[in-house]
Amino acid sequence: MEEAKGKVEGEDTTDNELDNLKLENESLKSEIKSANEKIFELEKAIIEKDAGIASVKQSLEESGKTLEETEESLAGAVAAYKELVAQANSGLVAEMIKGDTIEEIRESVAGARALVERVKQEIGAENNLIRVPAGAPARTPPDLSALSPREKIKYGIEGG
Repeated sequence: MEEAKGKVEGEDTTDNELDNLKLENESLKSEIKSANEKIFELEKAIIEKDAGIASVKQSLEESGKTLEETEESLAGAVAAYKELVAQANSGLVAEMIKGDTIEEIRESVAGARALVERVKQEIGAENNLIRVPAGAPARTPPDLSALSPREKIKYGIEGG
């Protein structure tokens, strides 16, 4: 009877271990299934993120091209503005108008105008210092006393 009891107890232990292992196996299968689902979701998220990154890179390239085109257009507009300013300010020397932006051009025009105004004032001050009499002196005929008779005749014939 002890043998039967031992077998029953041994079988119970083995059955319990087997049941525990089956439960653990089911639990592990469930965890693996859950992990695989999570991996699938993460891979899907990575694919979506990669697509988003590619879209952002393409957008960045397009923005870079647009920026280059805009910079070229701006440079052309600034050059045209500089020419118009030079034409509109005929009192200024075109070389005095400098700058690569509209603001720099405006500042150089203001500086050039101030310089021209200062030069005008200095020239005006100089002109005020130099007085020229209102009328010219009477003309006197040339002195012919130093000429020889022949030179005097030649002078008279030429209508001098």
